[in-house]
Amino acid sequence: MKLSQFKFDLPEDLIAQYPSEQLHDKEHPSYRRDECRLMVLHRKTGEIERFKKDANGKPIEGNFLDFRNLLDYFDENDLFIFNDTKVFPARLYGTKEKTNAKIEVFLLRELNREMHYWDVLVEPARKIRIGNKLFFTEDENNAIVAEVIDNTTSRGRTLRFLYDANYEEFRRRLFALGETPLPHEVFHRPAEPEDEERYQTIYAREEGAVAAPATGLHFSREMFKRLEIRGIDTYYLTSHIGLGNFKSIDVEDLTKHKMDSEQMRITQELVDRIELAHQKQQRILATGPDVMRALETVVGTDGHTKAYDGWTNKFIFPPYNFTVANAMLSNFCLPLSSMLMLTAAFGGYEQVMEAYELAVKDRYYFGEYGDVMLIVD
Repeated sequence: MKLSQFKFDLPEDLIAQYPSEQLHDKEHPSYRRDECRLMVLHRKTGEIERFKKDANGKPIEGNFLDFRNLLDYFDENDLFIFNDTKVFPARLYGTKEKTNAKIEVFLLRELNREMHYWDVLVEPARKIRIGNKLFFTEDENNAIVAEVIDNTTSRGRTLRFLYDANYEEFRRRLFALGETPLPHEVFHRPAEPEDEERYQTIYAREEGAVAAPATGLHFSREMFKRLEIRGIDTYYLTSHIGLGNFKSIDVEDLTKHKMDSEQMRITQELVDRIELAHQKQQRILATGPDVMRALETVVGTDGHTKAYDGWTNKFIFPPYNFTVANAMLSNFCLPLSSMLMLTAAFGGYEQVMEAYELAVKDRYYFGEYGDVMLIVD
């Protein structure tokens, strides 16, 4: 398919800058993770559900489904798979030696723990050359200093942090200087203190992501309790989401696009549970395009999943035959994004784009803090 087929008109004010439940009810703003809107797409029939139903099963116009209606579509012993990656405060602001120019440094990944080497992006990149020193501090007399030791891409650099304390102390101080890395492609505002909590899933535990698994942000402790009562199994994989999910695709022919690699891990325990679900024809829900991508990465030539600890640069777009999950939950994705392409591959291109057209018409919210679409058979 072509890149231009994933372009649609999205009003700027429908890109959620705050959790969607606060946006839908402006008179009574609140923050509850599980109160966003839910749209349901049945991929076999193309039916799109937006409204709750009365006692006779007739849709109540204007009474939108919300996230808590999700469980109406699942049964006991179905399987929900989550991404337990944890976002770290990756965006720092420093100053360049001599000029005191303000430089944004975005931490991508740690390259060498002992030497304090980090792979980063810098902005403005034209001002940062090998040998330059950057200063990060809230205390003029106790700065963390980094030296640029390599150019990796047009904006990419390798930094060596010059810090003599033990590793845990260094990491604590470095992260204390950082802020929640809301992606600039989605958010047109600076991070706020509240984002430290709301841009993190409640089950995050494996640190390494620079962007949140957005679909998982909607799951509250109350929702997990309801999953437990319903008898739905919950399992986890780890996929450290990077900025590649937000990077502009600059080729019209999607077969020529290369995704950035992301680190991921799937345990044998999860593989065994997936195999059991397939044998018993239970529903498997991938909670987010990130989970679906990771699951499809580990499918062998025999059609079975395998345990894996490594990297993936898998890029999924229509047409694609999915092997593992038969249901997917996803926030409404932005135009031209790789996440929209994966969603369209799973739900069917025409059906997903029709659903997105309705979402714009009914003022659903898009992006990391936006509303949710469930795709089921």
